[in-house]
Amino acid sequence: MQTEIQALIRRAIEARKLSYSPYSQYQVGAALLAGDGQIITGCNIENAAYGPSNCAERTAIFKAVSEGIRDFKAIAIVGSPAGEEITQYAYPCGVCRQVMREFCEPESFQVIVAKSEKEYRVAALAELFPESFGPENLRDGNPKAF
Repeated sequence: MQTEIQALIRRAIEARKLSYSPYSQYQVGAALLAGDGQIITGCNIENAAYGPSNCAERTAIFKAVSEGIRDFKAIAIVGSPAGEEITQYAYPCGVCRQVMREFCEPESFQVIVAKSEKEYRVAALAELFPESFGPENLRDGNPKAF
């Protein structure tokens, strides 16, 4: 899996270069690993109205879903201020975690945050988004008990 992780991180670093972030000046790239081995990338795309902006993670997931891909294994995320090397771990925001939860198995889907191919952290989505609400809650008709 280490080779796959490094490949995902490389692709996320490349995707970060395409970031459109004139307002926050914070560039993020993501690389999503599909179940069939395809890698789908995304970058953050901002908008002057702020609300219509989209995170790199959601860009990658929405691109994949729009092409009929709905089986995912992992996502690598990199981000730091524009003009800088990647110096910090860029964890997914709450909205991105909820979108991941919609399409990914929380216990097995791996979220990789990286500073480089050698410096990274891996966590299952369930660790980052415990007690989440997902499609099965609506299908069963019974919300999860607290």
